[in-house]
Amino acid sequence: MSARYPFPDINELPEDIKAKVLEVQEKAGFIPNVFLGFARRPAEWRAFFAYHDALMLKEEGNLTKGDREMIVTATSAANQCLYCVVAHGAILRIYEKKPFVADQVAINHRKADITPRQRAMLDFAMKVCQQSHTIDDADFTALHAHGFDDEDIWDIAAITAFFGLSNRMASFAGMQPNPEFYLMGRVPRQK
Repeated sequence: MSARYPFPDINELPEDIKAKVLEVQEKAGFIPNVFLGFARRPAEWRAFFAYHDALMLKEEGNLTKGDREMIVTATSAANQCLYCVVAHGAILRIYEKKPFVADQVAINHRKADITPRQRAMLDFAMKVCQQSHTIDDADFTALHAHGFDDEDIWDIAAITAFFGLSNRMASFAGMQPNPEFYLMGRVPRQK
C-alpha cells in the first residue's frame, strides 16, 4: 500500500523545511517518510515538528530518550499505526541497545524485558491512550512511587496524546515506514 497523498518535491519546499529535511537525511542516511508526508502543508509541518521536538528532545525531566520512544512504540501499537511502531521501534532499539525491546513493548509491555519503572510508565501511557477519562489520583500515586514527578507525568501524557494525533494522520494517509527502519537497532551497523 502506498501513501494516499503524494510527497512534495523536496526542491519545492519552503527553505526552512527543506533545510531541516536535508539535515535529517544527512544524519540518518535517508529521509523518514513523515518529514515529506507532512510537508505538503508547511504551517502544519512547522507546528507538528515544533511540538514533537519540545516533547521528544527535551533535556529536563526524568524521562530518558529511550523512555520517550518506548511510550511512542507502545501506544502506537495500541493505535495500530504501522509507521510509528516501525519507525519509533527502531529508535527505541537503538537508545535502549536491546534488539528485541520494541517488538516486546509493541505486543505486550507487561511481558517485555523492561524495568518495573518503565512498566508503570507504560501502564499509565496506555491508560491515557485508551481510557484517559478514567485517570485519577491513584494513577499519579503509582507513578510517584517509581520516582516520577508531576511534570514527568505530564510528559508521559503529552507524548501519548501527541502521537495519538500522529498515529491517526499517518494511518489515514497510508504512510508507510521507510525500509531502513526495519533493521535499525537489530543488527550491527555496517562500517
